[in-house]
Amino acid sequence: MSRPAHGRPNRQPAKSAPSDNLREQILSDFAALKVPLRGETFDAALARAERESLSHLQFLHLVIAEQAAQRRERSIANRIREARFREPKTLASFDWQFNAKVINRVQIEELATGEFIRRRDNLVLAGQSGVGKSHIIESVGQQACALGWRVRYTTSADLLVDLRSSLADQTLANRIRYYARFDLLIIDEFGFDRLERAEAPQAASLLYKVIDARSEQRSTALVTNIDFKAWGEYLGDPPLAMALLDRIVDGAIILRIAGKSYRAHRAQSAKDPDHASL
Repeated sequence: MSRPAHGRPNRQPAKSAPSDNLREQILSDFAALKVPLRGETFDAALARAERESLSHLQFLHLVIAEQAAQRRERSIANRIREARFREPKTLASFDWQFNAKVINRVQIEELATGEFIRRRDNLVLAGQSGVGKSHIIESVGQQACALGWRVRYTTSADLLVDLRSSLADQTLANRIRYYARFDLLIIDEFGFDRLERAEAPQAASLLYKVIDARSEQRSTALVTNIDFKAWGEYLGDPPLAMALLDRIVDGAIILRIAGKSYRAHRAQSAKDPDHASL
């Protein structure tokens, strides 16, 4: 071995192990793909794979499963936020016994699978106020978000306020396109507040534009407490109301709920505690 002038042997710089270089390259590749894989997470997965003799596919799943689950949860949360539901309703919290004779649980749970959205079918929930229609439709909508569908919830009053405002500032076309893009548009409380023709002369026309833009392209769910034959009077334009009805009802799933009012029952229970225990 050759020695330098001062008598000590030459020392070559230490080389990184090939596995260390590969580890850093893998972490760099994940970062390039915008997958936030931490080094300690990768090392733990690698150690487990070696300890348990996992296959290549099992190791790959171990590395990406947690990140994928977190991304799915964020996507669901974003879709629910975009939908603008009033409350976080679920079918698990729905009182199926109260109106068991008039509400078909199997049918409602079938709606929650989202198949009607895939088929682009419309949905109409009709019945008096207080029977749980809003709870049902918000629950179905939130489950649709969890399944990957884009949903928008609104009341007919809020929808009309938005559309009338866009009409005033000449952005109506943009708002129509906005409401047309969701896989499921939920219009709640249709008929809840009586529309005065003098205050909303364009109501029927504006609603028709939205429904027509979605017709046969996306699913629309309408929740109403007025009978179909009263739509003309409600909107103040019978011919246009009939055209709107035709776009909504043709081929739609129609559920009529003629049950007891939850709100009336709760109000009575609050006044009479003994009644609540019956």
